[in-house]
Amino acid sequence: MSTQSASNAESAAPLPYSRKEQVGWYFYDWANSAFSTTVGTVFLGPYVASLARAAAGGDGVVRLLGFPIAPDSFLPYCISISVLLQVLFLPILGAIADYSHLRKRMMQLFATTGAIFTIAMFFVTGGVWWLGGLLFILANLSFGAAIVFYNAYLPDIAAPEDRDRVSSAGWAMGYLGGGLLLILNLALYQLRDQLGIDAGLVVRINLASAGIWWLGWSSLTWARLRPRHAARALPPGRGYLSVGFQQLRDTFREADKYPETIRYLIAYLIYNDGIQTVISISAIFAAAPLIQGGLAIEQGSLTIVILMIQFVAFGGALLWGRLAERFGAKQAIVVSLVIWAGVVVYAYVGLQGENRVTEFMILGAVIAVVLGGSQAISRSLFAQMIPKGKEAEFFSIYEISERGTSWIGPIVFGLVNQLTGSLRPAIVSLIVFFTVGLVLLLRVNVGKAIAEAGNRTAEA
Repeated sequence: MSTQSASNAESAAPLPYSRKEQVGWYFYDWANSAFSTTVGTVFLGPYVASLARAAAGGDGVVRLLGFPIAPDSFLPYCISISVLLQVLFLPILGAIADYSHLRKRMMQLFATTGAIFTIAMFFVTGGVWWLGGLLFILANLSFGAAIVFYNAYLPDIAAPEDRDRVSSAGWAMGYLGGGLLLILNLALYQLRDQLGIDAGLVVRINLASAGIWWLGWSSLTWARLRPRHAARALPPGRGYLSVGFQQLRDTFREADKYPETIRYLIAYLIYNDGIQTVISISAIFAAAPLIQGGLAIEQGSLTIVILMIQFVAFGGALLWGRLAERFGAKQAIVVSLVIWAGVVVYAYVGLQGENRVTEFMILGAVIAVVLGGSQAISRSLFAQMIPKGKEAEFFSIYEISERGTSWIGPIVFGLVNQLTGSLRPAIVSLIVFFTVGLVLLLRVNVGKAIAEAGNRTAEA
């Protein structure tokens, strides 16, 4: 590399841990959580499902490219498609990022792209109801790609003994950011009649606002997050794509060197599939006129419940970080999975009759306590098991089942709903993900996994 190119390289020497940089890292969660909350959890699912129901034929299904689709199953299928695309693209993107050391630039590219696709959701109307699914697939794919590089920063910006705390703080900031925008969205929704705006337009404005929020607040991250390694030049005659494939092949050939890490990853992919499916379909589940004449939860009440979850989850994420520090990360995750299994059982037997909103509030509070904690501690524990220099590659596989991007769960939920004509059997079917994931997690030797990756433990 020439002297000039070296001087333009991002950073050659390892940089010390910085509180300022950690805060910048937190703010990306603050920025992009608006997509998870406003788009993925609250507004897009019920809105697109209502548009699809209006476009359905006499048999109650819509047809897209000749395929019959139940309106409430359309968005879960789109979630699955977006993750299948991530299965194809994220590992190679991670390998390219690890080789090139361009994580920050790639993170900026995909975050910006995802935000633009989200802003474009303003144009989803009844005549193009399917556009909501297409834009979600593209935005969710970009969201997942940016998160790969975001997560890969965790080992660089925090020492092993601090990663549970830093990871939990990032999740907590995400809940605050997503919750604050949701307050504004809720206020606009409640004032729609006074402002003379119909409900559909309000939803479209709120969807677009998530993209604007994502794009605007992430600028704080770009200002504070430092590239951690010097950009690496390509070998003569090679491109990043071919080099990325080669590095990815090398990683898979060496997978047998990290058996405990792989075992943990499999457990995570299974139990997190259940978590993400519960999150992504909760609004559809609550808003639908479910069973035995039960009344749907009105959109305003549903948004209040989700808003409550955001702020309770802030404290829950910090609480779970403390539990992990005191009792161990693995033990904290085990407790959370037992609670998640109880959540889907309660959703199956409860949420009926006149007290349905109150019951949904109780269920939401329980979810909030474990939601951020189970995910934040899972992330920080996995960061301990990754061999140095392969962070983005390993986190690309990890991200395949990360927030709102699970694929088997939504397929199971959508198929059970379509076959039974009821969302209750669909929600309780997700218990298999928590039980199987828990059994596999109990078999993981965490200390051995950290040693196999060549890392030191928090106590070392």
